[in-house]
Amino acid sequence: MGPPLSGAENMAIDEALLRHFDPATSWPVFRLYGWHPAALSLGRFQPIGEIDTEHCRRHAIAVVRRMTGGGALFHADELTYSLVCSPEQIPATSSIKDSFRVLTAFLLAFYRSLGFMAGYAGDDMPGERGRLRRTPFCFAGRESYDILIGGRKIGGNAQRRLRQVIFQHGSIPRGDRLAEGAACLRQVPTDIAGQATCLVREGRREGEEQLGARLLDCFRHTLGVHLAEGRLLPEERATAARLLEEKYRNPAWNLDGREP
Repeated sequence: MGPPLSGAENMAIDEALLRHFDPATSWPVFRLYGWHPAALSLGRFQPIGEIDTEHCRRHAIAVVRRMTGGGALFHADELTYSLVCSPEQIPATSSIKDSFRVLTAFLLAFYRSLGFMAGYAGDDMPGERGRLRRTPFCFAGRESYDILIGGRKIGGNAQRRLRQVIFQHGSIPRGDRLAEGAACLRQVPTDIAGQATCLVREGRREGEEQLGARLLDCFRHTLGVHLAEGRLLPEERATAARLLEEKYRNPAWNLDGREP
């Protein structure tokens, strides 16, 4: 992991990695990163009216829109991963939804390696399968392959497909910042402490480096891959810099969802 970056920088790099991935020639990319300062990321099609932008402004919380769907995520004191690959580079899946099972299995292994009884929402709550729901605040929602610990959701994951390329990213919350994130919404979710959790709430206080090493180890063993450290290519850096200025620092995108 490098030093934590702003929300706009992180989202620009993620999109640059996706844009430059060639399914015929590129190796899969797995990225781990952090956020500083704190940021609220919106889902690709999420209405800005669900966000209390004045609260975010007063508390210096940057608002950035992701290229993936889902509800808002508050990013502070967390590990975040992104993955870019082609469908042929992962085990066979029966559907796009099933690919979430394959590409989040390393997270399940990670949480279980920390001693948690972690499971998928669709498996842990079979009687509520028809009531799994999306919400403006990602941590308050439930979808089939969201991961639960003790019935409470931890983290969130989102995916996008483009030109036979799979892009997925997700969060692993360390510190207890749930209330801060919920306060960024116009309608604050009730009983967020009963719906979501984080590593500190579950009694784990390891540092980012230690958690990052464990996460990489679980990724390597779960998917049966070899990991080699790499850096952004010059063309990826150039695209990220352009996207940063033209898109991810642009209110037209962040507030209205309009591509520049």
